[in-house]
Amino acid sequence: CGHRRPGYDKQPTQRFEFIPMWGFKIFFCYAPRRVNCPDCGIHVERMPWVKGKHRLTESYAWFLAGWAKRLSWKEVGEAFHTTWHHVFCSVEMAVFWGRERMELSGIKAIGVDEIQWQRGHHYLTLVYQIDASCRRLLWIGKNRKVKTLLGFFRWFGKERTGNLQYICSDMWKPYLKVI
Repeated sequence: CGHRRPGYDKQPTQRFEFIPMWGFKIFFCYAPRRVNCPDCGIHVERMPWVKGKHRLTESYAWFLAGWAKRLSWKEVGEAFHTTWHHVFCSVEMAVFWGRERMELSGIKAIGVDEIQWQRGHHYLTLVYQIDASCRRLLWIGKNRKVKTLLGFFRWFGKERTGNLQYICSDMWKPYLKVI
């Protein structure tokens, strides 16, 4: 709930990884307290430098996500002496943050296409905004089936779908059924 409450005991000391300096890893060591809130019950205190149960500080996660735009996740992990999984979680956090704040109003034209992502017949469905003023990826779905594209339109919403003026797609039958 975010209200200040007195702590009644401490948890074991935890290490939170921070941005490395001059090639040296930096950790914050802290023993979080448990608080007994009359409204919410017993909780571990909220720490401003970390979200939830993650061991990376928020600033370090943003740092890794920024580097992951330029290098592969493996290279970022090697360069900053961290794991591939930490880089993955950092990118996932940044994508989630961006998706929550994505402005979807005013979209008039979309394009639907698929790409093959593994050997064999494994596809991803991609939906792009293709307005003259803005071109960007809006959504990715697994497979190239009717159900997949219906998932996009459920996510996009009836009102926004009704405002679409143009939908570009190839002649793939499952897409045409939905469109």
